[in-house]
Amino acid sequence: MKKYFQFDELGTNYRREFIGGLTTFLAMAYILVVNPSMLALADVPDLPDALRMDVGAVFVATALSAAIGTLIMGLWAKYPIALAPGMGLNAFFAYTIVLGSGAPWQHALAAVFVSGIFFLILTFSGLREKIINAIPAELKFAVSAGIGLFITFIGLKNGEIIISDPATYVALGDLSNPNALLAIFGLIVTVIMMTRGINGGVFYGIVITVIIGMLFNQIDTPERVVGPIPSLEPTFGAVFSAFGDPSFYTTTMLATIITFMFVDFFDTAGTLVGVANQAGLMKDNKLPRASKALAADSTATIIGSILGTSTVTSYVESSSGVAAGARTGFAAVVTAGFFLLAMFFFPVLSVVTSAVTAPALIIVGVLMVASLGKIDWSRFEIAVPAFLTIIIMPLSSSIATGIAAGFIFYPITMILKGKAKQIHPIMYFLFIIFLLYFIFLT
Repeated sequence: MKKYFQFDELGTNYRREFIGGLTTFLAMAYILVVNPSMLALADVPDLPDALRMDVGAVFVATALSAAIGTLIMGLWAKYPIALAPGMGLNAFFAYTIVLGSGAPWQHALAAVFVSGIFFLILTFSGLREKIINAIPAELKFAVSAGIGLFITFIGLKNGEIIISDPATYVALGDLSNPNALLAIFGLIVTVIMMTRGINGGVFYGIVITVIIGMLFNQIDTPERVVGPIPSLEPTFGAVFSAFGDPSFYTTTMLATIITFMFVDFFDTAGTLVGVANQAGLMKDNKLPRASKALAADSTATIIGSILGTSTVTSYVESSSGVAAGARTGFAAVVTAGFFLLAMFFFPVLSVVTSAVTAPALIIVGVLMVASLGKIDWSRFEIAVPAFLTIIIMPLSSSIATGIAAGFIFYPITMILKGKAKQIHPIMYFLFIIFLLYFIFLT
């Protein structure tokens, strides 16, 4: 096992990998609660039941698809990266396709299924890997830093340290708020441990924060530990019913499939590059075993749609596991195991609140922006696309949009600098694709 996952070569051990895998799970466990609620449109009153997905079935589909995708990523691609139904893509699924367009959720699942099939074809053709390897090193570093700022912003919002404001868009929250105080406490504890060089400091910070939250009645103690696993029957295989419905074959659904493909492609690419760079796994500006990692996410998306959930993608929260010491696919195997166990221990998930995981996301952001130092800011033609990539991710709440902005400006500034020959042909192709994205899909 140690030889297969290259423990000695990567300077890791079972303890670090286990803690890293568990930390990743805790950082993204919220999806097991949020995704079912979102796909069921639980916050929308007076909605026909036909447009709502079954909460219990989606919960099981979420856990299973996450476990299967993460297991493939760990055992085959050997990366410490976890997968689950993506935030943002599930909102597009529920609020744009189902609620906005009035399309049946079965049609939305079919769109996810088709996008996954196309992705798998592109992956095995080698095109997705070639695209990732064609991206200049400076932009990869910018992607890593941008993701760091993005997830730090998510952490600050989840901890209610930063809140929305109608006048200034965002503002400092009420720091006397119990949730904010709990998040700040967790942040301080985690910073102390990380500064002292304690391995697994991020994980231990989460544990201590949970304990303190319980002692001060800020975190509910679950009424029971084990609960029955809900039935998957309401959603399992429902995706295939859409293909026999003529109303599925419309230009609107075609645009939906393209949107799913576009956002998932670059969200996944950005996450893989960012997390791999943070873990020190990039070699000569290339992502080893990239095709296997990309195939894992495509396969998980296909399986997830059959089970009954939205697009499955690589999670930026995996970087919290890397910060806790994860370096190999064994950590992903651990994370997958916890997703399977979660189906039996669903009541316990109520303990891990957003205030608890907020410090982990903030600390991870600190670690990921270290790649800023690898960008040559003295070269204006590089500084502009890198900066736009970094800043637009948190401001637009979209990894894909940040990448799009930076990749549009990169060929422009390079050409104006007289360095057109240094631009890989694929980057010109991406320039056109991203322009079309902003024109037609935003």
